[in-house]
Amino acid sequence: MHGTFGSDERYNASAIVERQVEAGRGASLAYVAADATLTYEELRRQINRAAGVLRELGVRREQRVLLVLDDTTVFPIAFLGAMRIGAIPVPVSPLDRDENFRHFVADSYAELVVTDADSIDRLQGVLAGHDLRWLARGVDGDGVVELDEALRAHESECPAAVTHRDDAAFWLYSSGSTGKPKGVVHLHHDIEVTSVNYAEQVLGLRPDDVTFSTTKLFHAYGLGNGLSFPLWVGATSVLMQGPTRPEPIIRTLTERRPTVFFSVPGLFSALAREPATDGALASVRFCVSAAEPLPAVTIRRWRERFGLNIVDGIGSTEMLHIYCSNRPDRIEPGTSGWPVPGYEIRLVDDAGNVLQGAATGALHVRGDSCAAYYWHQHEKTKMTMLGPWYATGDLYTRREDGVYTYVGRVDDMLKVGGLWVSPVDVEQVLMEHPRLTGAGVVGILVDGSTRLAAFAECPGGGDDGLADELRTLCKERLRRYEYPHVVRFVDTLPRTLTGKVQRFRLRELAADSVS
Repeated sequence: MHGTFGSDERYNASAIVERQVEAGRGASLAYVAADATLTYEELRRQINRAAGVLRELGVRREQRVLLVLDDTTVFPIAFLGAMRIGAIPVPVSPLDRDENFRHFVADSYAELVVTDADSIDRLQGVLAGHDLRWLARGVDGDGVVELDEALRAHESECPAAVTHRDDAAFWLYSSGSTGKPKGVVHLHHDIEVTSVNYAEQVLGLRPDDVTFSTTKLFHAYGLGNGLSFPLWVGATSVLMQGPTRPEPIIRTLTERRPTVFFSVPGLFSALAREPATDGALASVRFCVSAAEPLPAVTIRRWRERFGLNIVDGIGSTEMLHIYCSNRPDRIEPGTSGWPVPGYEIRLVDDAGNVLQGAATGALHVRGDSCAAYYWHQHEKTKMTMLGPWYATGDLYTRREDGVYTYVGRVDDMLKVGGLWVSPVDVEQVLMEHPRLTGAGVVGILVDGSTRLAAFAECPGGGDDGLADELRTLCKERLRRYEYPHVVRFVDTLPRTLTGKVQRFRLRELAADSVS
């Protein structure tokens, strides 16, 4: 562990940038974004200024600072600036729901919000009942401190707080299918653990790399892709402001020429079908996928069209990033690959017994990037953080050669005619049909029995003939009972802000369709 203060005990993760300046990379590009281009030395100075601004505004050690920011250079400046003074940045999506913003403030006790001109009017309306201070780019007066002016006013250095490697450093809110988002508390050393174990040892990121992630920085996957990993190795991070649609993604790929491209299965599938993607990936040496399982057919189409591999893996907000992954030079399509160095994985049965060899069971993982606990969720913490092991809630199969394949969420498994069915298996086969851009499978009650309902994302819509084709495809590729009895065609599947299909929404739609 590289201690900022010369020991393993004392460590402040904001030193990730100073580390590159001290290594002689001060003139190298750290960020290329719509709002600014920053070298490592310029970024270091801005982080120091932000730390000074926050301290002047009365932010205290361990106080939470809510960050409601799109992907511009303000995010890393504010995120690392808060950690520099021992405060705790709490990034959330600017597109989240009003009730969640109120929950974030009340749950975290945040007294200061960092945001921008596009979000502040809405936020001030939503959070009118809270006594908050505001720091925003492009907005001044009426209780708001304008960020750029405040940064210019702080030219002096701001010493890093003497923090412990095990001090709380930042929170990430994790949303489930039910209940309010949970505050996941991460420590200062967690960024280094993921950077060394995954970015260096699995991906082999280098100082000459240029990374681009379609997943935003407020999310654990995007935070690693666009902040932790490039800054750790001294690479350049490209940030894209605005919606993550194919058109701006293709434009960013073409203009910024990244060498490593991070995205999610739904966007890989959409980009593979988009004619304008031709030539946009010429600079990329490999791609990375996470958030949900990557269908084998998407990898095949990507390879055939672009000659590039997609490295798929599984991670979580609780573990901060990916802990089981394929490798850039060793890919098993349709699987999550092998454990990342520094992480151990086990499978357990319903009774909690550890399974050996080839097996299917609930996935537990342990590694030093695991969150300390869920804020204000003591019982949930005890249920999922079992000593050094984190119970992921995922069901996995392990082959004899140690390759792990996702089966589904433990609570998403369906019993049809007394036999277990993985909705993921059915979705993967459905996605092989060339007309589908997405698929989601849930259970539905038909005459008192559980049957499969498939929601097929199909541009231009579908008909009974296509529904029959999808059923036949499943019957040919899967066991006789693993096919959708009900097929519904939708223009767009309900997804989370990070691209995951929302099964609970599909279950609601399925229930409405038979009520």
